[in-house]
Amino acid sequence: MTPTTTLSPLARTAYRWSQNLRLGWFGAQYALTQRLTDPIPMPAHLKAAMPSTRVLTADRDRLIERDLQNIEAGYYRLPHNLIDSPATALRQSLAYFADLPNVNRRRRGDETSRLSHDEAERFPDYYRRAFHHQSDGYLSEQSARLYDYQVEILFGGAADAMRRQALVPIHHFLRERRIADSRLIDIACGTGRFLTFVKDNYPRLPATALDISPYYLAEARNSLAAWSRVDFIEGAVESAELPAAGYDIATCIYLFHELPADLHVRAADAIARLLKPGGLLVFVDSLQLGDRPAYDALLESFPLAFHEPYYADYLRQDLTAVFAGAGMCVEQIDLAYLSRIMIVRR
Repeated sequence: MTPTTTLSPLARTAYRWSQNLRLGWFGAQYALTQRLTDPIPMPAHLKAAMPSTRVLTADRDRLIERDLQNIEAGYYRLPHNLIDSPATALRQSLAYFADLPNVNRRRRGDETSRLSHDEAERFPDYYRRAFHHQSDGYLSEQSARLYDYQVEILFGGAADAMRRQALVPIHHFLRERRIADSRLIDIACGTGRFLTFVKDNYPRLPATALDISPYYLAEARNSLAAWSRVDFIEGAVESAELPAAGYDIATCIYLFHELPADLHVRAADAIARLLKPGGLLVFVDSLQLGDRPAYDALLESFPLAFHEPYYADYLRQDLTAVFAGAGMCVEQIDLAYLSRIMIVRR
């Protein structure tokens, strides 16, 4: 069980200082990215309805305050990696901006956003896309190395804080259980970023990292090298050969908006099969239309600015019905900045 912790004034100040530094760093790089890339034509009705910077900043600040309150409540530890070393941050920044002209060419339509090289042919058709216009989609070592940094720039430094909200229901679920006897699977684990937060809080919790990309799975191995009791499995959730009722907890972080709508049903069925009766699914993904009406124009503009071929369908998908059809019950829906958190029971 994670003990309740009262942060010292020094630790609280260090958290706020670190977060301000982080948000300032990534916010400045987002602004520079906007200056260095071509503007994307946007319908007038969307431009007119965009939320203001003031509204977005206030909502982001509430997320950061919530993150701190969760730490003080003992739901999870003070993050071990709020800020990188200056050398690491500079190296990541240089790599990001070196790749940015390639991203910009795809945004302009000068290069196809569909992957066609031989390596791509062994993956499902829906996956052979240069998601977000990123180089090689999810199918190269370079893409895996750049991904977390790209995402943090996109969200102005708030991506990790949104991910950490998934630790709260995990805390409540494990509070009455023996951690070493429970099992967690992180579906579409990517680079393993979220799993590092899980293992930092529950080092004795057996975990499985599942991802379809061998390159991202290799990056996850590197990210999680400091912890034991982690298995790595290459595969898509809808087709992976995993034991039925083998897991107490499943986490699914930012996957569904990158799946075709018909695969939502297959993925939900697969997750239900993996979970034990009474098991927990913690689902984190983008907001949907109507979650925060003031953000609807921003959400609808996202697939226009970034290559997200399935995002528009995701925005309108009835996820509660999808999970109910798989025999699961949505117990709670929460919103954290630009993310939706769903607590679902098998």
